[in-house]
Amino acid sequence: MSESRSSALHTDRYELTMLDAALQDGTAGRRCVFEVFGRRLSGGRRFGVVAGTGRLLSLIRDFRFGHEELAFLRDEHVVDPATLDYLEDYRFTGTITGYREGELYFPGSPVLTIEGTFAEAVVLETLALSVLNHDSAVATAAARMSVAAGDRPLAEMGSRRAGEQSAVAAARAAYIAGFGATSNLEAGRAWGVPTMGTAAHAWTLLHDTEEDAFRAQISALGTDTTLLVDTYDIRTGVETAIRVAGTELGGVRLDSGDLPTVAAAVREQLDALGATRTRITVTSDLDEFAIAALAASPVDAYGVGTSVVTGSGVPTAGMVYKLVARQDADGGWVPVAKASTDKASRGGRKTAFRALDDGTATSEQIIVADGFDTSPAVDAAHPDARPLQVVLAERGDIDNACEGRVGVAAARAHHERVREELPVRALALSRSDPAIPTVFVQR
Repeated sequence: MSESRSSALHTDRYELTMLDAALQDGTAGRRCVFEVFGRRLSGGRRFGVVAGTGRLLSLIRDFRFGHEELAFLRDEHVVDPATLDYLEDYRFTGTITGYREGELYFPGSPVLTIEGTFAEAVVLETLALSVLNHDSAVATAAARMSVAAGDRPLAEMGSRRAGEQSAVAAARAAYIAGFGATSNLEAGRAWGVPTMGTAAHAWTLLHDTEEDAFRAQISALGTDTTLLVDTYDIRTGVETAIRVAGTELGGVRLDSGDLPTVAAAVREQLDALGATRTRITVTSDLDEFAIAALAASPVDAYGVGTSVVTGSGVPTAGMVYKLVARQDADGGWVPVAKASTDKASRGGRKTAFRALDDGTATSEQIIVADGFDTSPAVDAAHPDARPLQVVLAERGDIDNACEGRVGVAAARAHHERVREELPVRALALSRSDPAIPTVFVQR
């Protein structure tokens, strides 16, 4: 999927002022390796989920400086005329490798590696981090909720708690990480996420009686619909729902009250009325902890809003975009690293593998190469380890299998597979160290 507008100004001003200065001092053409990684897992999470890669690749394709963008930069005196000329013809022509979308990641994992000239790679920093930090935070939260829900389906319904564009991105990320549907129609159109939804409390309040509202909904949507029964009195709402729809009513939704207690009472009432197959969906400010607390309750499905679209208290994955290698004036490769306290990076091109023991992940193995021409195809110390990186763009040509609906479906399937590799301790919801260690090996 390609965005309709240029993504070029979705960036911070200092990216372009660095470019401006590099063009002036002659370093703009130096070949560089930039890397996206997280120093730690935000919020004490035990694993992270990579999401947003397909969106980012489409946005990089659309990273073009057209007339409007150039006019703004000129009028605001952001860069000089020579830099404007460079930007007019800007196209990313480098190589991007990275973890597959839907993959798990840990501290230090080289989630994305961008290789190209300094000029063409440095300007992608803000865009890459905006997309990956948001989407990965949502996907990680969604994965934890999926773990807590077990086999019970989850629907994302948080659009009203997010920006109009971030809502669509959040629905996409949640679907990749285990949610089964979204209330957001644009996410359905753009990304192929199944959509769901029936009625809100306003529907009941519109009608003279709750019974009138239920009859109208059944008439329009059939008896397999889900009726919202807590606008007034829940027990009366359930009785009215079954009287109107019959015992084959598809479901009822609960959006208030002490959900474990209410769900148990509603299940008992439905069964007594003969509606033994009527499903119970619960909503109302759920997060992974609330979902886990409902594991023993007679609940059939969950609808999650605010918590999933905001990363369940961790709205960013905390990834950074750092220069880790560059060519010197003579064309030789030099590893470079930031040494700041608590913000250090590790120089050199990296190749990542996941060591497995009988199908269970035991460590993240990151090989740091001495040279820069080739990367190891296997981890010699762990011959059964799974390679984690794939080529996403080569010489500027983006792998369109990662984009659009096809890319989302592939990411969802990949996440489902790799989550099976997690050790049992990774599935706990409490704050802790990462589920597996990250081991750096210098080669």
